[in-house]
Amino acid sequence: MKHWLSATAALTLVLFGSPSVYAQEELRVSIVSRADDGFKELIAQYEMKTGRKVKLTFPNFMASRDLIVKGEPFDVGIVEFPHDADVVASGNVVPGSATLVANGLMGVAVRKGAPKPDISTPAAVKRTLLAAKSIAYPDPEGGTSASGRNVEEMLRRLGIADEMQAKTTHTRGGGRAMAAAASGQAEIGMTMQIGMFGMDDIDIVGTLPAEISPPSPLIAFISSRTTRAAEARELLAFLTSPEAAPIYRKFLLQPAY
Repeated sequence: MKHWLSATAALTLVLFGSPSVYAQEELRVSIVSRADDGFKELIAQYEMKTGRKVKLTFPNFMASRDLIVKGEPFDVGIVEFPHDADVVASGNVVPGSATLVANGLMGVAVRKGAPKPDISTPAAVKRTLLAAKSIAYPDPEGGTSASGRNVEEMLRRLGIADEMQAKTTHTRGGGRAMAAAASGQAEIGMTMQIGMFGMDDIDIVGTLPAEISPPSPLIAFISSRTTRAAEARELLAFLTSPEAAPIYRKFLLQPAY
């Protein structure tokens, strides 16, 4: 994690090639399932700009790591921290190619129209959660999402993990945690803020303070077996360019650059 590439920052002078050169070949890109619509929009812009064709897949939290570690075919793979360590150890990525593309932030939501609690500081979050009658967040044992693990680590940091157990509902995925908040089944719902995009029946309170819930990095790698290294580097340069930043923000991700 300490050696995430800032090399893509040095690619600001990348020249996007002739649209016709690679138009009939697909760049295989695997992206952990976070803000899928946002990455689809980014990839569509990249394709339009360059004439490249991209075969895009969105495996879940664990599967995005396993695809790379097991040596399945890909050209560019994006995983979520802490899976970058396993990916590097596999030997299936280009050494030094790790590129931070965006950060996910843990969000808090309530039923639409409900009072918004104070989550401005760690102390405020602690008071809010202890006062809440019920909360919901993704099951940390489900293995398909980092959100539940992030919430449980936050509760441990606040020293209230035991107190919260009796009033916690674990859901299968962030969408169901938001559905619990929307229906009133849970007074507070928590998941990655990007999982709240487009939900009209909740109000987003905000994101948890970084001191208790650090950003969750999305990290890209280039396959050590790719025959399309130049295009892979070009794509990473695009995904970390100022041009990409508004789309990340639109879909509730924090741009890395």
